[in-house]
Amino acid sequence: MTPRDGPWPRYLRVLPWLLVAGGLLWNAIDTTNYWGDPMVAAAAVLAGALLPLRDTLAVGAANVVGIVALSFRDGTVGTEGGYLELTNTVFAALLGVWINRVVARHGRRLATVRSVAEAAQLAVLPAPPDRAGELTVAACYRAAQTEALIGGDAYAVQETPYGVRLMIADVRGKGLPAVATVSVLLGAFRENASRASDLVALADALEQSLARESAHRDEEVRTEGFSTALLAEFPGGRDAVHVLSCGHPGPYLLGGPGGAAGPGGVRRLDAADPGLPLGMGALGPDRSAPDRWPFPAGHTLLLVTDGVTEARDGAGRFYDPVKGLAPLGPFAGPGEVLDALGRDVAAWTGGPRDDDMAVLAVTRP
Repeated sequence: MTPRDGPWPRYLRVLPWLLVAGGLLWNAIDTTNYWGDPMVAAAAVLAGALLPLRDTLAVGAANVVGIVALSFRDGTVGTEGGYLELTNTVFAALLGVWINRVVARHGRRLATVRSVAEAAQLAVLPAPPDRAGELTVAACYRAAQTEALIGGDAYAVQETPYGVRLMIADVRGKGLPAVATVSVLLGAFRENASRASDLVALADALEQSLARESAHRDEEVRTEGFSTALLAEFPGGRDAVHVLSCGHPGPYLLGGPGGAAGPGGVRRLDAADPGLPLGMGALGPDRSAPDRWPFPAGHTLLLVTDGVTEARDGAGRFYDPVKGLAPLGPFAGPGEVLDALGRDVAAWTGGPRDDDMAVLAVTRP
């Protein structure tokens, strides 16, 4: 990896050369003080940080050649001042090369870390199948920082005797503790999705698994750890979906050629009685029954974490998938929905997000 491979805009490649030209021109005009020397030195250092090694060497060489040419013109060659001027220029060029090598070495280490993180992500959070039962599936996970490929969001899809069941969850916290909780949550879902008789029983099984895990953690995790989640079930042969909310934002129904959401329309399916997040079940009453919603052919169900709903624009306003996606539809499948959502959220925020973003979409063809 070279410095150019980083997040710097490409137009910055021109900046060191502008400093070279400006510094040498200033020195040519001011033949006594050489006030352009700081610009020449800055060009060499900036090139080392922003440009590949070849361009860094070219900038340093241009500085040295320019200073030597000015020394011949001004008659300072062989004098103490001329030697000092040349020494400072060479030193700045060498400093730029050293900075370039340090940045490149850091880039190689970062690439290694990213490859390990990507492997860990695939192990903890594998991509769901493209098709489950009669549904087509698409999912994506985007970390808040490009260096961190895994975090506290999770999703899973599984065919069961009761139909296709899926989950999306957002674990409280960051870093390795959140990843450990995600691993437990996904394992519990895969084990119990085919066993639990309904979504309430499945949520209770997830709650028990998290409780067993938190018993071995520190006091803060035991008392304050929780995970919001949405559980959904698509009974085979019926144009319907059952949704159980465990403190998670409701899913979005995206219309196809017609039906519940209208052609290309988007609406959020809010729970009649949202339950408590997983890990906090002991603080409230028993979970209520899942909500049942029509899910006609050609429609898409979109589940997101708060990395989407809490994405802010420059004025601090939250992103609304209903307003953002409605003008972009109708969509031919879940992949198109995810692509459109990713672009729209990026355009809304105009920069880095503050939270991870996990998205899961399923379409009934």
